[in-house]
Amino acid sequence: MFLDIIFLLLGLVLILVGANALTDGASAIARRWGVSDLVIGLTIVAFGTSAPELTISFISALNGSAEMAVGNVVGSNIFNVLVIIGVTALFSPIRIERSIMTNEIPLVILSALALLAIGNGPLLNGDSAPAISRVDGILLLLFFAIFMRYTFSQAKAAPQPEQTSNSVTPVKEMPLWKAVTWIIGGLAALIYGGDRFVAGASGIASAIGVSDAIIGLTIVAAGTSLPELATSITAALKGKTGIALGNVIGSNIFNIFMVLGVTATVRPLRFGDIGNLDLLVLTGASLLFWIFGWFFRQRTITRAEGAVLTLGYIAYVAVLISRTS
Repeated sequence: MFLDIIFLLLGLVLILVGANALTDGASAIARRWGVSDLVIGLTIVAFGTSAPELTISFISALNGSAEMAVGNVVGSNIFNVLVIIGVTALFSPIRIERSIMTNEIPLVILSALALLAIGNGPLLNGDSAPAISRVDGILLLLFFAIFMRYTFSQAKAAPQPEQTSNSVTPVKEMPLWKAVTWIIGGLAALIYGGDRFVAGASGIASAIGVSDAIIGLTIVAAGTSLPELATSITAALKGKTGIALGNVIGSNIFNIFMVLGVTATVRPLRFGDIGNLDLLVLTGASLLFWIFGWFFRQRTITRAEGAVLTLGYIAYVAVLISRTS
């Protein structure tokens, strides 16, 4: 199992480095072609943050481990809400703008409900387990296209704040040859890193006697979300908790609509050991996020509520462990 752990860690590092290189290279080329920062942020950078989940889920599905592909997305989204929002609020209460409460967070809830409904479609036809078919995958991608259209329209309609060195991450300027090299190198790192990560995760699952689904819901999901957690905590310490909201909202919607959409379109996904409990936890966590922000202390996630979210994740992991014993 030691070698599997090495593969897991090596793969994770390569995935994160590759996603960053791919994003920087693509952003630099887009800038050279006159693409605005707004479009770069809504497309290339947004894709880059979900590249680890997409890589792992896609390779898992191609390798016949649909459970890990689905578990990665479901587990990552649960981790995002309960841990990233919860831990960030412990450091600094999160103030949520009214527009986010009425527009973006409901979309997070809608994406979770869509996965719950689509996943249970086969059960209504007498199948024994939830699954996402190719048609479902295309439907998820359609939802993703609608979401992107909505995001572009909202961004263009909103007044654009004056950019400062502290408000945005500037697009790195680089020669064309270097940008192309970073894109190719980033893709290579993503593909090879994803293959090593999935191999390591599957090896660990076999060694400790649990399913790929459980590993996907826990180790894989947490591993792909750790960079967002670190970014969110750092932002909270600087008083910029809105970054955590952007991480969670964008990632959760991208993961369900794009990552599962692309993966299921290529190869249908059977949930295996991932059941309605996991999907209901995801939906419930998203609803609780919205309720805490709206009702208890208007549009603020307090430290106490952050503690509840974090403890909720600990309880969920305890339930997962009990399922394996």
